Amino acid sequence: QVHVAESGGGLVQPGGSLRLSCVASDYVSDYWTIAWFRQAPGKEREGVACITKSDGDPGYSEPVRGRFTISRDKAKNTVYLQMNNLKPEDTAVYYCATDVLFTGSNCLVVNEYDYWGQGTQVTVSS
Repeated sequence: QVHVAESGGGLVQPGGSLRLSCVASDYVSDYWTIAWFRQAPGKEREGVACITKSDGDPGYSEPVRGRFTISRDKAKNTVYLQMNNLKPEDTAVYYCATDVLFTGSNCLVVNEYDYWGQGTQVTVSS
């Protein structure tokens, strides 16, 4: 059974850092892509970062490039999103998603994924 679960959200001041975790069930192998998305109130869900294989090149959206880092711990079947220099506009519910993507697919597109976590709230505010 495919299952992913996020944790690590919270309240942080602008300029601060948070690390989100996404634990995947054993059915999700290294071949599966795991991605982070976020959705702010009144806005569409958007891709943040993705990683295709344990040693694959990650992908980032422009608003977070250089500030966020996605990484994968194969032994723990966990993907992390390290978020640094957080800004108020990063406030959103952050979701983890996974699926098997075809080669060449855009891993930051919502419709590429069938399996989603429940989300974790990140609030950046002073």
